[in-house]
Amino acid sequence: QVQLVESGGGLVQAGGSLRLSCAASGLTLSNYGMGWFRQAPGKERECVAAITWSGGSTYYTDTVKGRFTISRDNARNTVELQMNSLKPDDTAVYYCAASRFRTPPSSHGAYDYWGQGTQVTVSS
Repeated sequence: QVQLVESGGGLVQAGGSLRLSCAASGLTLSNYGMGWFRQAPGKERECVAAITWSGGSTYYTDTVKGRFTISRDNARNTVELQMNSLKPDDTAVYYCAASRFRTPPSSHGAYDYWGQGTQVTVSS
């Protein structure tokens, strides 16, 4: 049974930082591209960052470039998202997801497994 479990969310003031972690079990992480998505109330789920199976290439949506960093450790079966200079607009539930595509696109339809999500709230 595949499980993705996110942790590290919470409440932070604008300008602060959080580090999200995703622990994977039931799959060999190196066979999957990985992504972090977020969904705010009333908005569509969007991909904020993605990383290829080897970690050699990354994708960021424009609104988080220069502030967020995605990384992975295939030996530990973990993926992380370092979020700096957080803004109130970053407030959302953040989801970790695994894609059958080793170079994952940003479309959520390309992802096969999802975590339960972790809430990130940025106060102004």
